[in-house]
Amino acid sequence: MNGESVKSSFWLQLGSLLLFLAVAAGAFGAHGLQDVFSAKQLDVWHKAVNYQVIHAFALLAVAVFLPVFPQGTSLWRKAGWSFLIGVLLFSGSLYLWALTGVKFLVFLTPIGGTAFLIGWLFVFLGARKLTLS
Repeated sequence: MNGESVKSSFWLQLGSLLLFLAVAAGAFGAHGLQDVFSAKQLDVWHKAVNYQVIHAFALLAVAVFLPVFPQGTSLWRKAGWSFLIGVLLFSGSLYLWALTGVKFLVFLTPIGGTAFLIGWLFVFLGARKLTLS
């Protein structure tokens, strides 16, 4: 297995794991928390799940981009790390807020959202690099 395949495998595994966890969290929210959480908490929980799903699929895309478009390798990796940081901070802070009610955690949410934006900017720059090559 060459270096790009190993890196691609890492993002594929990570994206798949985050999707597995998102499906589990979504099911838990729909079936295990509906009688415990308020409507607001459930809304926040589902927002965390939705953003996790979107960005886990983005990690799968990064796994595909690495070996197929090697001219953007550093940008794809930066996008992957940005998406991962975004999931941890954005979705993670919302999950924790919904579970604990500690509002201080929501200060991490916009940092995670900014990480998502940066990740998408890296994808754009990687795609732009392809058109300029």
